[in-house]
This record gives sequence, C-alpha cells and structure tokens, in this order.
Amino acid sequence: SPPPTDRRRRTSKPPASSPESLLDIAARKVAEKWPFQRVEERFERIPEPVQRRIVYWSFPRSEREICMYSSFNTGGEESGAAGENSDETRLPFRRGIALLEGGCVDNVLQVGFHLSGTVTEPATSSEPETVCNVAISFDRCKITSVTCGCGNKDIFYCAHVVALSLYRIRQPDRVKLHLPISETLFQMSRDQLQKFVQYLITVHHTQVLPTAQKLADEILSQNSEINQVHGAPDPTAGASVDDENCWHLDEEQVQEQVKLFLSQGGYHGSGKQLNLLFAKVREMLKMRDSNGARMLTLITEQFMADPRLSLWRQQGTTMTDKYRQLWDELGALWMCIVLNPHSKPEQKSCWLRQLKKWNSVDVCPWEDGNHGNELPNLTNSLPQGAHANQDLASRPHRTVFTRAIEACDLHWQDSHLQHARTLFSSFCSAVIHSLPLSLTEHVPTACARVDALRSHGYPREALRLAIAIVNTLRRQQQRQLELFRQHKKELLHKGVTSITNTEGWVGHPLDPIGTLFSTLTERETGWASDDCSPGFLDLSGTTRHPAAEGESYLALAVETALLGLGQQRSMPDGLYAQEKVCRNEEQLIARLQEVELNDSLIKIFRKQAVFLLEAGPYSGLGETIYRESVPMHTFAKYLFTSLLPHDAELAYKIALRAMRLPVLESTAPTGDLSRPHHMVSVVPNRYPRWFTLSHIESQQCELASTMLTAAKGDARRLETVLESIQKNIHSSSHIFKLAQDAFKIATLMDSLPDITLLKVSLELGLQVMRMTLSTLNWRRREMVRWLVTCATEVGVYALDSIMQGWFTLFTPTEATSIVATTVMSSSTIVRLHLECHQQDNLASSARTLALQCAMKDPQNCALSALTLCEKDHIAFETAYQIVLDAAATGMSYTQLFTIARYMEHRGYPLRAYKLATLAMTHLNLSYNQDTHPAINDVLWACVLSHSLGKNELAAIIPLVVKSVKCATVLSDILRRCTLTTPGVVTLHSRRNSGKLMSLDKAPLRQLLDATIGAYINTTHSRLTHISPRHYSEFIEFLSKARETFLMAHDGHIQFTQFIDNLKQIYKGKKKLMMLVRERFG
Repeated sequence: SPPPTDRRRRTSKPPASSPESLLDIAARKVAEKWPFQRVEERFERIPEPVQRRIVYWSFPRSEREICMYSSFNTGGEESGAAGENSDETRLPFRRGIALLEGGCVDNVLQVGFHLSGTVTEPATSSEPETVCNVAISFDRCKITSVTCGCGNKDIFYCAHVVALSLYRIRQPDRVKLHLPISETLFQMSRDQLQKFVQYLITVHHTQVLPTAQKLADEILSQNSEINQVHGAPDPTAGASVDDENCWHLDEEQVQEQVKLFLSQGGYHGSGKQLNLLFAKVREMLKMRDSNGARMLTLITEQFMADPRLSLWRQQGTTMTDKYRQLWDELGALWMCIVLNPHSKPEQKSCWLRQLKKWNSVDVCPWEDGNHGNELPNLTNSLPQGAHANQDLASRPHRTVFTRAIEACDLHWQDSHLQHARTLFSSFCSAVIHSLPLSLTEHVPTACARVDALRSHGYPREALRLAIAIVNTLRRQQQRQLELFRQHKKELLHKGVTSITNTEGWVGHPLDPIGTLFSTLTERETGWASDDCSPGFLDLSGTTRHPAAEGESYLALAVETALLGLGQQRSMPDGLYAQEKVCRNEEQLIARLQEVELNDSLIKIFRKQAVFLLEAGPYSGLGETIYRESVPMHTFAKYLFTSLLPHDAELAYKIALRAMRLPVLESTAPTGDLSRPHHMVSVVPNRYPRWFTLSHIESQQCELASTMLTAAKGDARRLETVLESIQKNIHSSSHIFKLAQDAFKIATLMDSLPDITLLKVSLELGLQVMRMTLSTLNWRRREMVRWLVTCATEVGVYALDSIMQGWFTLFTPTEATSIVATTVMSSSTIVRLHLECHQQDNLASSARTLALQCAMKDPQNCALSALTLCEKDHIAFETAYQIVLDAAATGMSYTQLFTIARYMEHRGYPLRAYKLATLAMTHLNLSYNQDTHPAINDVLWACVLSHSLGKNELAAIIPLVVKSVKCATVLSDILRRCTLTTPGVVTLHSRRNSGKLMSLDKAPLRQLLDATIGAYINTTHSRLTHISPRHYSEFIEFLSKARETFLMAHDGHIQFTQFIDNLKQIYKGKKKLMMLVRERFG
C-alpha cells in the first residue's frame, strides 16, 4: 500500500471551491522548473507578492518523496537501515507523522528558500525530553539540504526532518513566510542595518562575535578577497543557475552503510538490507529522481572495494550464492539506468566511462560466475552497435557490467520503438494484435528496454512494448512450427539436432521472460501523479482489453511464460549459471501457480502444449532435442498437473516426452549411475560439467512420481509410465524412491491395495536390485528388505519368483540372511494366509535357495543354510556336507568355529568336534597374542574334545601344539585337562574308569613340553626389549611359568636351570636380575 493515506497526501493547493489565481498558477510552474537566480536575472525588479508566491510554491508539495527519503520503501513497511526493528512506528517516516500529530513541531519559520523549526522529542522512561533544532533548504520542489540537532547518522532523513517537512506540506498557511533575507536587508536604511547587525551580535555574541569581527576587518580592507566579489551570499535566496537540482542524499552515509552491510558477510540480515537499498534505487528511478543513478554509483563503488573479491580470486573460491545474486541485481540496475529513454548524451557518456573503469578491474565478477568462459556478444545485435566496443571483443570474459556497457550503444530512435513508446489512452485488441514491431534485435535486449521503461516510470509505454514483443514471439513461434514441418522427415531421419538457441531466455542475466510476465501482470497507470498508485491485475483473468476479442493481459503473461519455459536451450557452463537456470525456472513456475486457471487460460495451455510437442528442435519437448539442452522435467510436471483435469491424454504426452535425459543416455556407462547427493554430479566425457545433475535427476523422479500417482487404477497408463521410468531414469536411488512411492500409493489405508500399482512397484524394485547387485550402495540392505515386503504384498507367487531367480537380484548373503529368512518367518506366513501345502512349497523354495547360496558362498552362507534346513533332514545333511567340502579350502577358522558351536548347540557334538579340528588347522597364535579373540574358541574346542574322551583329546592336542605358541593359553588348556577325567559322560552315556590322565604320557606330556617351551621362548622375547616399568609384570609372568614347570616330575630342576641361565645371559640387567634372585633364589 502507498505510504501516505489520502488524508496525509494533502498538498498546499487551495480548496477546490476557490479557483487558483493566474499568479498562483504561474508561480507554481516557475517554482517547479526555474532556479530563482534565473528569475532574478530575467526580470529587473520582481514585485514582492510574486516573490512570495514563488517562494511559497518552491517547497515540496507531496509527501511521497518525503516518505521515499525517510524509509526503505514507499509504504514504510521495511525496517530502517540501522536495524531490524519490525515495529513500523519506529521508522523515521512513521515517527515523524506521530511527532507532527502529537503537536511536537513549533517555531516554524520560512525565510526565502529556508525552513526552520523546533521538534520536541517527548520524554520516555529512559530518556528526558529533548528539543531538536531543524533546518531545511529547498529548491524547485526538492529538499536540497537538511540539518538536525539530533545528530542523525543514517542514509535517510530523521523523524524530526520528516515532522517539519510534513508540517509545511499539510499546514502551509500556518507557516510564517518571509522573503529571502537579502530582500529584507535591501529594504533597510543604514541605521536600520547597523541596529540589525548590533542586535544580532548582542543576542549571539558568544557564537558570532569572532566571525563578525573577522568579516568587518575584511570588508574594511580594500584589497581583501571579499571586496573583489560583487554582492554577498544569501543561504535563503534559493539555488543559482549552476546548482544541480536534486534531493538531498547523504553520500557519506550511503557509502558507510553499504560498507557495513558488506563487511557483515551475509549475517544480521545484511543481504536483505542491501536488497532494500537496490529497491530504493528502483523506487528513485520510477520517480525519475536523478539520485537513483547517483546512489547506485555509490553502492557499486563499495561493492568493487569489497576486500573479499581479491581474496576469493586469490584462493580460487567462488562467492556465495546470495552475494552473487546481489551482483546480478547491480548489473541489471545499471542496464536500466543506461537504457533510460530520456537520458542525456553527456550522462550516458559519464556512465559508460564509469562502467568501463569498473569492468577493467581484475576482481570484477564475471557474468556467468565461472572464471574464464567466453560467451558470444548477443546483446549488441543492432547494426550501429556491432563494432562499437572493439576493446571488449578482445576480452576473455564478460563481467556483470558488460551488458550495460553494450547497452550504451543502443538508442530509442527506431520507428517501431517510437511507436511502442507513444502514450495511448486505451488498449483495444485490434491495436494490440496489429502492433507493427518487428524485433530485429536480441529478445533479452528488447525485454531490457521494457524493464528500463518500467523502472523509469513509463508503465504504459513498457506495457505497449511488452505486448509488441509477445506478438512478435507468437509470430516467430508459428514460423518455427511451419519450418520444422517442412524439414521434419529429414530431421527425424538423422535422429539428432543442434541447438536453436545458444542463450536461453530462462536463467538469462537479463531475465527477459520474468520482465515480460511482470509487466503484463502489473497494470501501472498514472502512479507518478499525486492521486494514483500502482494497480495490479485481478489474477482471475477477468481484466481484459475493452474490445471485441477481449484477451486479458494475464493471458498474454501466461502464454509468454509458457513460451519461455518451453524453449529448447543449451545448458550453460559453470555452477552458478546452471543453478540460475533452475532457480529462474522455479520462480516462473511459482508465479504461474498463483494464477487461477479458467477456460481461456486452459485453451492457451492446450495450444502451447501442442506446439511444444510438434515444434521439433525449437521446443524443449520436441521429438528430437540437442543432447545438452536443458531438461524440461520441472516445467512438464507443472503442465501435467495443470492439464490433467482438462485433457489427460495431452498431459501424459507432455510428461512422458519430458522424461528423457539425453545427456546421460548417450554417454553414461552401464551399471549404477546413482551417486551421493552431497557429491558433484559428473557426466563422463563432458566438460564443462553438469553441476546440477543431481537436482535435475531428482526433478525427473518427481515428474515420474506425479504420473504414477495420477495413473493409479489405470493399468494402461501405469504400464506406459513404468516403461518410461525404466528407459529414462538411470539412478538406482531415484528408481528406489519411485518404487517406494508407488507402494505407498497402492497400499493406502483407506482403500484396497491396487494390485497393478503394486506390480509396478515390484518391477521397479527388481530393477533397482539388478542395478545395484554389483556395485556398492549403502542403502542396499534397506532395498532388499523393502523388496521382500513388496513381494509379500503382491503375493506368494512373487516371493517364489524372486527366490527362483535370486542370483540376478541378490548376493548369496542377502538371499539367505534376508530373503529366505524373512520368507520362512511366522509373520510372513500369517500375512499371506497360506495353506499347509503352500507353506511347504514356499519353505522348499527357501531351502533350495539356501543350499544354492551355500554352494556359491559357503563362507558367508553355510550357517544360514544349516539354520534354514534344520527341519528337513536331507537338506540339512546336504548343507553340512557343503561345509565339510569348503572347510579345507575356502573357510576361515572363525567361520568354522561358529558353525562348530552351532552344531554342538543343535546336539551334534561329534560334528562340532570335527569342524573344530578343521578350524584348528587354519589357526596360528603367536607368543604375544594372549588377548586374541580366537582363544575362547580354542579353549572351547579343547573342553569339547576332553568331554568326548581320551581319543578325541589326544587327536586335538597336537593341533593345539602346532597352532598355539602363546604360553598362557597353553597353560590354561593344560590345567583344564588335568582337573577332570576325559569323557566323564561319553556319547552313549557310559561312564569310564574316572582315572585322570598322566602328565608323563601322551598326549598331555606333549602339551606340557610345548607349554614349558612356550614360556622359555616368551621369556627371552620379552627380555629383549623390556623396560624398567615392566619389571614387576615380568616377575609375575615368571611365577606363572614356575607353576607350569613344577607340573613336570623334574620341573623344579628345569626351572632352576632356566633361572640360572637367565642370570647368566642377562646379567647386564642388574636391577631385574636382583628382583629375580629375591623371588626365585
């Protein structure tokens, strides 16, 4: 909403009931256009009443400009530059109104072109009442300087300046008005002048006395500089002829604020504040305020001085996306400024010099955000501009200012442009459809002209030019369709095509389609006057031309957006440019989604959809497209959902055609093309890369999911969509997502399962299994579990089918540990409501699968196969034989020990013993591996052998001696074997004699000798690199060794000899040997 309400937008015009005098009418025009010095020069003597009326009318008459210079936007809805306070009453404009309406403005005096007064700031709980002295100078209805005692430091006017200004606008008759002070002094006699000066000095002697004396001395000196000048300055006499007539703008504060926002690096809402400053520039341009260009120059200088630019260039890093968008807006604003249709040649020359200066700086950001790419000059397409910038042609890149520099060569003298810019009172369809504009220049450039017209406050002319451009695009579209139909057979026979648009309109730096859409959906008529504000089209599409055909602006806008979005265009180079294409497309679609579709708009959708399908290389949805053209998935999804309720056949044609992704189809290797989303997607054999490929593939997936949802219950459509997915989507993760989506849709709680959609879900799941079978995928286990769940929902035949062909879908481990195990679980049986013979058949298939997997991968599947085959004797025996066959070659001791323990648990101790002995042959424990995880298995194997009998123990001890070199483990086994009698309970429950085994005879003698030998070897090994902090631990180790030595009948002698031997060999370790003597003698 506009800032000032109707009540607040009062001007100093007299009441409508009393007509203005000729003097007032003339004085108002003169006050608006002429500097007062020119008036004085033109007339020898100006009557005082005339002077008074000129002075009276020279103050700004509208509150709009006051609001513009005291808040970020016209509505005063945004926070000020200094903070983020959302309370709009704290904004300078709103606070100024509050002060005015609170009666805080007093002592208002206008002397010539100078307004002064006091504004009282009421006391608060934390601050006392303060009185601010405010002074305002003005000229030709513009405030040229402001001074306030509050010491405000901001880009915009403070609330006190606002209050005083509004007081003068709203209550001009209450302001005491005087002629410029020089006129008053002219009327005084010498005595009066002397009295005036002396009184002035007396009242303000502390402030002005030194200055007064200095001026008096200079005046009395004949040769002083002051006497060389005719007359004297008068701050109240208005502007001179040479003074620039513009509103007061604190340049220093603009620079400081921009510098502050940039230094914050995107924090504290600085990006928002900079965008608000850009919006303020646009607002100034619309008001045709020269400060727009001035303010943008100040902003640009600070942007160019940002130290991060050189830092990023040195480090080779890219700027952030939000910061990059700020630079884009900067470039677009300069484009608008240089295309001002009423700019003077000297202004354009000045801007061109400045732009070239910035353009030549090394750190100036490049247009596409990608260092080193050269783009064709497509902006300069007019003949007079083709050779105007030869210095740019040799440059290796285009900066954000290049287009503005090129636009300096453009003019508005073309007859078609002149016709389009002519003011008109009304639009009729006959006029609109017959506008003769034939665009010979680049479409984005023509649209930049539209943006410039809108930006500079020419909405009607902008609208007329926009309609002319759209009509030209329509005719061009029709010609393209006819051209393709003539060469259709030839192109389709080739099967490939070249790109028809090197530089696409969507994602273009000048945003041509967005500009046309905005222009056509905003009906701006007369907003620059005091009593009008921008109006917007009713988005229901009812606002029409007042003529027979009745085509709405909205219909033109929608058709333009569809034209641009459907254009076949090449994917640009560089991450930023590619992201911009995606972002711009989504922004346009979001704006289209705000439009409520009616019959006339649906007719446009149908027309454009048919064209997109039939226009060949000119359309992104043509039969043959360029391999690297921008995909249409996002756009097609919008078209599909819009057309589906009205023309389902056409909607599916569009969506199915858009599913393709030729950049992958032509170069992608076989196998899985899925990739983690956080990694950059790289298309093989292509440079530059498609950085947004991951996003594009996700959009392709979204389009497919939308079609699956819509096709529920329609078997023919589902089959077609499934074929398209299988043909065009190359990422396993996306196909898996589609499978899950289809499953969810098919099994919604509020309806019976859709068996056709379930089969589609299963088919997609099977494709995912095949794609990811030979590749690493962290979601693989989840995928397998889901597939079994899906097959269960489809039915028992689906489960049987995936088990029959498991080798093309699963690894042996997955097939046994997940598939077969889940199939044979009680929950699956209950879910399927199977009869006994069906359960048996399913179990038989699962056992067959398990045995096949065990044969293929016994190391990982043997145990699962044994578990699954427990209830079938023949299958169980087969599985056990597979284990035995694999034990000698392919299985590790860990796997064999695990299966051996399982056998003991199932009641097969002899089989467990056999497997344990096989495991021992693969084991090797060195002297220092006393914490090895296999130790428990070795102890268990020995305990098992001991429990089976002397023969079994005798058979395993040699294996233990051969495999285990760790003394503590061997001594532990030795003690366990001597504590009880072997085979206390035999296999057939016959008790043996109960006699303990002798340590002097085999097999324990062999074990005892091995243990003593291990202690001796370990001792020598430890003494080689022992440190003092391990001495006590070593003594404890020798104590354990002595216990083992003493188990032999001559162990005491052996240990004594061993200790003596240590003392002799390691006598250099005196402290350690002393500890040995203290403990062992």
